[in-house]
Amino acid sequence: MSAMNFSKANCKNCYKCVNSCSVKAIKMFENQAEIVDDRCISCGHCLVVCPQNARSIISYRESVKNAILSGKNVVASIAPSFAGFFQHCPPEHLVAALKKLGFSRVEETSIGAGIVSKYYSEYINDNEFENLITTSCPSANLLVEKYFPSLIKYLAPVVSPMAAHAKIVKKELGEDTYFVFIGPCISKINEAAREDSKEVDAVLTFEELVEWIYEEKIDVLNIKPAAFDRVGGSKSSGYPIMGGVLNTINKNERKLKMIEVDGTDECIEIFKSIEKNDISGVCIEANVCKGGCIGGPYAAKDKTGFYNRMLKVKEYVEYKEKAENTEEIIIPEGINFKRNFEDKGIKIKIASDDEIREILEKMGKFEKSDELNCGGCGYNSCREHAQAVYEGMSVAELCLPNLRSKAESFSNVIFENTPNLLFILDKDLYIKELNPTALELLKLREDQVKGKLINKIFDEDCYTKVKDIKKDLIRHKLYIKRYDITVLLSIVYVPKQDIFIVIMINITKDEKNREELLKVRENTVNAASEVIENQMRVAQEIASLLGETTAETKLILTKLKKIALEDSGDI
Repeated sequence: MSAMNFSKANCKNCYKCVNSCSVKAIKMFENQAEIVDDRCISCGHCLVVCPQNARSIISYRESVKNAILSGKNVVASIAPSFAGFFQHCPPEHLVAALKKLGFSRVEETSIGAGIVSKYYSEYINDNEFENLITTSCPSANLLVEKYFPSLIKYLAPVVSPMAAHAKIVKKELGEDTYFVFIGPCISKINEAAREDSKEVDAVLTFEELVEWIYEEKIDVLNIKPAAFDRVGGSKSSGYPIMGGVLNTINKNERKLKMIEVDGTDECIEIFKSIEKNDISGVCIEANVCKGGCIGGPYAAKDKTGFYNRMLKVKEYVEYKEKAENTEEIIIPEGINFKRNFEDKGIKIKIASDDEIREILEKMGKFEKSDELNCGGCGYNSCREHAQAVYEGMSVAELCLPNLRSKAESFSNVIFENTPNLLFILDKDLYIKELNPTALELLKLREDQVKGKLINKIFDEDCYTKVKDIKKDLIRHKLYIKRYDITVLLSIVYVPKQDIFIVIMINITKDEKNREELLKVRENTVNAASEVIENQMRVAQEIASLLGETTAETKLILTKLKKIALEDSGDI
């Protein structure tokens, strides 16, 4: 199940998503980013960093609305990180807003967290194993299943707090109860589709909840407060903070060294260490999001700041510790909280050295020194990018330095070899660049021309006119007396760079040929006139001898002269 992808209309080839993806699960094809579901761990960070907001996420909002409208018993389970994300909205007001939306019950997901912690403690106490990895973060679980399948045996076989809470609610209130999890995590959408989480009917992100409340015009600060229908323990409410899971495991039951790991790269690093047997005897609390759930995908749009969210969650935990009137959760019998994990290992064919070399050459990398490893393509090195090309995850053309080099190369070839005169002027008409053809005509060195006003080189005032009105001059025929040339002059203003591009097409030879042709035609016309006069004289003499009229002859010869004159006017 793919919970998210990129909107095709908005993708602008910036590769920011590829750069942000630690597992490189994003495919670039035909200038469009696409998430490859088999490789994706559903952390959602690629969508968050997209500057074009080119994201498409599965939404259950309409399904939840329909469930409410149909009269179902709809229960909201709100993640304990809410205290950090809704810090300007007191918990009782948030509960009231949810009730206003139509939820029949509002409970804390930390209820499920307490149950999960209990099972963690029992599992650690009752079993002997080399290492243990907590399984509350669905993206961390996918990271192991897809990229470190040899470590699946270390995953704690316990469902997440979301699934544990859903199982309890359905057991207590009936299977027809509609259970909705609300939190900052996109990956929960994928987790809800699993068989061991089938009790979860819908997942809403905090962002969706805010949008829904706004659409319904609910004033959360002035609404009548309402209490949670049921809350979890104080320690369980610390789950969203890094170390919050390990903090719930009793110290006397800890047989392993506890390590907190947050961030995808950091998780990858420690999993590699375990895979190589560099470390052992550890219990790892693994979170793909920096700082835990309070650093989840929704955090990017939350302007309160990471440390503010962390403090607010801690304050909420302290508040509950002082009150500590939480009712003990009695777990109904017959609920299976166990979870199995499966090998979803990515099978990647590694390219040979020759194949990598061939791809590198397509990227313009012929020598080791050509491998800049700039990361502009989204990969850490040119060879890593070549491997991605080999796998069909990218294309060689996405090498930005190579594209730029090609573009500059073509531009330079045109600039250096065109027979036309080219000048680039700044906003004040000072010459910034000119091509060899222009230098050849001016018979000056480059340093004698650059930085000079073009009006000092050419006397014409057309440049100043274009500068003043910012209107292009296109193919204006102009004779430059100083250099005895005739050109077709174009002056183009480029607003973004605030520069002028001057193009002069030298048509001097054409003009001289034209003048010569005009002279030939003029001589032809003069000769025709002489012939007409001679013919007229002869005709008159003949007419006087023969007694015939010359009117028709004169008319024909006059037409001939007119045609000759009209031809000369076409030049």
